[in-house]
Amino acid sequence: MDTLVFFIGVIGNVISVLMFLSPGKTFVRIVKKKSTEEFESFPYVCTLLNSSLWTYYGIIKPGSYLVATVNGFGVVVEIVYVALFLIFAPPNKRVRTAIVVGILNVGFLAATLLATYFLLEIDLRIDAIGFISSGLNILMYASPLSAMLRVLGKPNQQVPNSIGFALGALQLLLYAIYRNPKNSDSSPPEFDTNQISQTEPLLPNC
Repeated sequence: MDTLVFFIGVIGNVISVLMFLSPGKTFVRIVKKKSTEEFESFPYVCTLLNSSLWTYYGIIKPGSYLVATVNGFGVVVEIVYVALFLIFAPPNKRVRTAIVVGILNVGFLAATLLATYFLLEIDLRIDAIGFISSGLNILMYASPLSAMLRVLGKPNQQVPNSIGFALGALQLLLYAIYRNPKNSDSSPPEFDTNQISQTEPLLPNC
């Protein structure tokens, strides 16, 4: 059982490494163009904080060296990403990114480590760091929504075209399902003209 757990952990680490490296193409583009363009730094700042806390979690929890190693790698990669962003971002975005890094990756991280170290016993400390890290995981995965909101706030024909494609596909699917009704032999209902009576004149009296 321990071998299986270790094997699954190694697979998870490989996937995590690929996830950390996946934005590499974006930063190659940033370096070549010497501009961050419309890219946002917040996802990388959140991932740096998250990886830092998971590294600490892996260090203080016995037997969690796989967690510590892969997230330690993530810390190094995210530091490179954030540094490149600070180098090539325009002045206003650079200042904003530096402030967020100072608040989250320095202030919040230091406060969390010191508070849990001095105020909590080891078991509670592990639980607290794990809980905070899990919450930051959600924030990390939700952070790209800022880019989606920016797209929705600008005229962008990709969004309506995508919606139109989805609605068109749904229409074709409904047509394929209901084009041959089950009771194809049934004739349409006949109306008894004797039951139809005119209650009002068709034309108003002048």
